[in-house]
Amino acid sequence: MTEVQIFGSAGCSDTRKAQRFFKERRVKVHFVDLKQRAASAGELRRFAQKFGVETLLNRESRRFRDLGLHAAHLTETRILSLLEQEPMLIRTPLVRAGNRLSVGAVETEWKQWMAQP
Repeated sequence: MTEVQIFGSAGCSDTRKAQRFFKERRVKVHFVDLKQRAASAGELRRFAQKFGVETLLNRESRRFRDLGLHAAHLTETRILSLLEQEPMLIRTPLVRAGNRLSVGAVETEWKQWMAQP
C-alpha cells in the first residue's frame, strides 16, 4: 500500500487516529478536510454502495441535531444529498486505499490492508 485518502475533519479524534496509523507505517496520506472541501458525490456513492447510506450518516453529531433532523424521516436519496450539502453529517473518517474502503476508526481492518499486498 503506497497511499490512502482520508476524509474527515482536523478536530475529529478518529480522523487523527487514522492519519497517525498510516503515517506511522510510512503510507502517504492525502487528507481531505470536510470543513474545507466536501466529498464529491461520486466518492460518497462509492462508500454508500459498500456500507449503505445509513452507515455514512452520523446521527450522533451535533450538526444532525442542530438541523432538526433527529425528528425527520430521511430516505436514502435525501440522506445522500444531505451528506453532499452538509459534510459535517458524515461519520468520519472515510478511508480509501485503492478499492479498499472503511468508515470510522477500524484499526483491525487497516492492519489487514497492510498485511495484504
